Amino acid sequence: MSLKYKVSGVGTIEIDTLVVDSNGTLTVRGEIVPGVIERIQRLQSLGVHVVMISSDQRGNARELADSIGITYYEANNSREKEDVLLSLGSKNVAAIGNARIDIGLFVQSVVSVATLQGEGIHKDIIARVDVIVPSINDALDFFLDENTFIATMKR
Repeated sequence: MSLKYKVSGVGTIEIDTLVVDSNGTLTVRGEIVPGVIERIQRLQSLGVHVVMISSDQRGNARELADSIGITYYEANNSREKEDVLLSLGSKNVAAIGNARIDIGLFVQSVVSVATLQGEGIHKDIIARVDVIVPSINDALDFFLDENTFIATMKR
């Protein structure tokens, strides 16, 4: 299964895999943002495979991924993150992140979203993302709310 959005002026955008970062994205200063787990579970119930690719800066990424119920991969730089994403074998990938290390994810994704939370975003990602939102919950809701997605992505 996958999410499918019919976007005016663009066509159908399909997403079957969502790649997320941990630090500054799913978490702020190492703590999972309240509301994240429920939204990820909803995406999973809609058939979206959710994957965390992280450099594990705080040393707890695998534990966080396990507690959320998502697949975890470690990658130490942007190229490694991009390689992991490509190894997943899907061309219908969306990505959510906030850091320069996430650029490889953004380049390879059908749709990329930056979250501007307490840990900030790196300026180099601005030109490489499709959407910027205030929080991870807004990013997850962006995919869950078809009308929001279409309104933001149409030409």
